[in-house]
Amino acid sequence: MSENPQETPHSSQKILYVTIAVALLAIVVIWPLSMRGKGGAPATGDDSVELRIQPVARVTIKGEEPAAASGPKDGESIYKSVCSACHGSGALGAPKAGDKAAWTPRLAQGKTVLYASALNGKNSMPAKGGATSLSDAEVKSAVDYMIGLVK
Repeated sequence: MSENPQETPHSSQKILYVTIAVALLAIVVIWPLSMRGKGGAPATGDDSVELRIQPVARVTIKGEEPAAASGPKDGESIYKSVCSACHGSGALGAPKAGDKAAWTPRLAQGKTVLYASALNGKNSMPAKGGATSLSDAEVKSAVDYMIGLVK
């Protein structure tokens, strides 16, 4: 039996293709998996979500301090920047700040109920008045400020 000279190059090509495929597989699949734990591992723990979803940039106007650097806000400034949009005009059925008749039945329910409404939203008002970056303490201080306007 004589060897066919055409079979040898054909089988060499198959070996070459298999070698290339294995190399690509190693590069695409195995190499990234081997990088885990060497700085490529995902963050774990309570703060991992906050780290992954934090904004990549913040817009500030020259001469103004970024909001995070200014610390917690007081109730009056939160009312003026967030709450007054509706509670200043009575928009969407919001009780106007300082309107004793509108606030008396709400005050009768107690601060706890008012805090819960402000934190979780009620009727047309979204949670935290739509300012989700506010802490619970800041929202409560805005509620306390509005209560003070009625008393």
